[in-house]
Amino acid sequence: MNKEKKKKVLVVDDEEAIRALYKTELEDAGYEVETADSGAQALEKIASFHPDLVTLDIKMPGMDGLEALGKIRQKYQSLPVILCSAYGEYKQDFTCWASDAYLVKSSNVEELIETVGRLLEKKERNDDD
Repeated sequence: MNKEKKKKVLVVDDEEAIRALYKTELEDAGYEVETADSGAQALEKIASFHPDLVTLDIKMPGMDGLEALGKIRQKYQSLPVILCSAYGEYKQDFTCWASDAYLVKSSNVEELIETVGRLLEKKERNDDD
Protein backbone atom coordinates (compact mmCIF):
# COMPACT_ATOMS: atom_id res chain seq x y z
CA MET A 1 0.00 0.00 0.00
CA ASN A 2 1.36 3.44 -0.82
CA LYS A 3 2.02 6.23 1.67
CA GLU A 4 -1.40 7.87 1.38
CA LYS A 5 -3.86 7.65 4.25
CA LYS A 6 -5.22 4.17 4.94
CA LYS A 7 -8.76 3.58 3.77
CA LYS A 8 -11.19 3.05 6.63
CA VAL A 9 -13.63 0.15 6.77
CA LEU A 10 -16.44 -0.32 9.28
CA VAL A 11 -17.36 -3.97 9.89
CA VAL A 12 -20.90 -4.40 11.27
CA ASP A 13 -21.93 -7.84 12.53
CA ASP A 14 -23.60 -9.14 15.68
CA GLU A 15 -21.29 -12.18 15.72
CA GLU A 16 -18.04 -11.43 17.50
CA ALA A 17 -16.15 -14.17 15.61
CA ILE A 18 -17.08 -12.64 12.24
CA ARG A 19 -16.13 -9.13 13.40
CA ALA A 20 -12.76 -10.40 14.61
CA LEU A 21 -12.10 -12.39 11.41
CA TYR A 22 -13.02 -9.53 9.06
CA LYS A 23 -11.10 -6.98 11.17
CA THR A 24 -7.92 -9.08 11.16
CA GLU A 25 -8.10 -9.91 7.45
CA LEU A 26 -8.89 -6.34 6.38
CA GLU A 27 -6.14 -4.92 8.59
CA ASP A 28 -3.72 -7.44 7.07
CA ALA A 29 -4.82 -6.13 3.66
CA GLY A 30 -3.84 -2.60 4.74
CA TYR A 31 -7.10 -1.04 5.91
CA GLU A 32 -7.91 0.78 9.14
CA VAL A 33 -10.84 -1.12 10.64
CA GLU A 34 -13.48 -0.34 13.26
CA THR A 35 -16.29 -2.69 14.25
CA ALA A 36 -19.89 -2.34 15.39
CA ASP A 37 -22.22 -5.05 16.70
CA SER A 38 -25.57 -3.54 15.67
CA GLY A 39 -27.23 -1.29 13.13
CA ALA A 40 -27.66 1.48 15.71
CA GLN A 41 -24.00 1.29 16.75
CA ALA A 42 -23.01 1.32 13.06
CA LEU A 43 -24.80 4.64 12.51
CA GLU A 44 -22.98 6.14 15.52
CA LYS A 45 -19.62 4.83 14.30
CA ILE A 46 -20.17 6.15 10.77
CA ALA A 47 -20.69 9.63 12.21
CA SER A 48 -17.50 9.48 14.32
CA PHE A 49 -15.15 7.16 12.35
CA HIS A 50 -16.08 8.38 8.82
CA PRO A 51 -15.38 5.07 7.05
CA ASP A 52 -14.68 4.84 3.33
CA LEU A 53 -16.73 1.62 3.17
CA VAL A 54 -19.08 -0.42 5.37
CA THR A 55 -19.62 -4.19 5.52
CA LEU A 56 -23.05 -4.80 6.94
CA ASP A 57 -24.59 -8.01 8.27
CA ILE A 58 -28.27 -8.39 7.42
CA LYS A 59 -29.63 -10.48 10.31
CA MET A 60 -28.99 -8.62 13.57
CA PRO A 61 -31.18 -8.08 16.62
CA GLY A 62 -32.82 -4.67 16.95
CA MET A 63 -32.15 -2.65 13.80
CA ASP A 64 -31.25 -5.19 11.13
CA GLY A 65 -28.85 -4.56 8.28
CA LEU A 66 -31.53 -3.66 5.74
CA GLU A 67 -32.98 -0.99 8.02
CA ALA A 68 -29.47 0.32 8.75
CA LEU A 69 -28.74 0.35 5.00
CA GLY A 70 -31.80 2.53 4.43
CA LYS A 71 -30.65 5.01 7.07
CA ILE A 72 -27.09 5.02 5.70
CA ARG A 73 -28.39 5.71 2.17
CA GLN A 74 -30.52 8.63 3.44
CA LYS A 75 -27.52 10.36 5.03
CA TYR A 76 -24.43 9.08 3.18
CA GLN A 77 -25.49 8.37 -0.42
CA SER A 78 -21.97 7.81 -1.79
CA LEU A 79 -20.70 5.56 1.04
CA PRO A 80 -20.13 2.06 -0.41
CA VAL A 81 -21.93 -0.68 1.53
CA ILE A 82 -21.35 -4.42 1.19
CA LEU A 83 -24.20 -6.50 2.58
CA CYS A 84 -23.00 -9.75 4.13
CA SER A 85 -25.30 -12.59 5.03
CA ALA A 86 -25.12 -16.28 5.74
CA TYR A 87 -28.25 -16.55 3.59
CA GLY A 88 -28.15 -16.35 -0.21
CA GLU A 89 -31.88 -15.77 -0.58
CA TYR A 90 -31.62 -12.11 0.47
CA LYS A 91 -30.11 -11.39 -2.96
CA GLN A 92 -33.68 -11.44 -4.30
CA ASP A 93 -34.84 -8.78 -1.79
CA PHE A 94 -35.26 -5.40 -3.51
CA THR A 95 -33.97 -3.52 -0.46
CA CYS A 96 -30.60 -5.26 -0.96
CA TRP A 97 -30.28 -3.57 -4.31
CA ALA A 98 -29.49 -0.30 -2.53
CA SER A 99 -26.18 -1.86 -1.48
CA ASP A 100 -23.07 -1.81 -3.67
CA ALA A 101 -22.38 -5.53 -3.31
CA TYR A 102 -23.82 -8.63 -1.67
CA LEU A 103 -21.66 -11.41 -0.27
CA VAL A 104 -22.63 -14.68 1.32
CA LYS A 105 -20.51 -15.06 4.47
CA SER A 106 -17.78 -17.64 4.46
CA SER A 107 -14.55 -18.26 6.33
CA ASN A 108 -12.75 -17.59 3.03
CA VAL A 109 -12.53 -13.81 3.05
CA GLU A 110 -10.74 -13.43 -0.30
CA GLU A 111 -13.97 -12.39 -2.01
CA LEU A 112 -14.58 -9.80 0.73
CA ILE A 113 -11.07 -8.33 0.38
CA GLU A 114 -11.38 -8.20 -3.43
CA THR A 115 -14.84 -6.59 -3.26
CA VAL A 116 -13.67 -3.98 -0.71
CA GLY A 117 -10.72 -3.08 -2.94
CA ARG A 118 -12.84 -2.88 -6.08
CA LEU A 119 -15.51 -0.68 -4.49
CA LEU A 120 -12.95 1.66 -2.91
CA GLU A 121 -11.19 2.07 -6.28
CA LYS A 122 -14.53 2.82 -7.94
CA LYS A 123 -15.41 5.34 -5.21
CA GLU A 124 -12.03 7.05 -5.61
CA ARG A 125 -12.53 7.36 -9.38
CA ASN A 126 -16.02 8.80 -8.86
CA ASP A 127 -14.73 11.24 -6.23
CA ASP A 128 -12.09 12.43 -8.70
CA ASP A 129 -14.71 13.22 -11.35
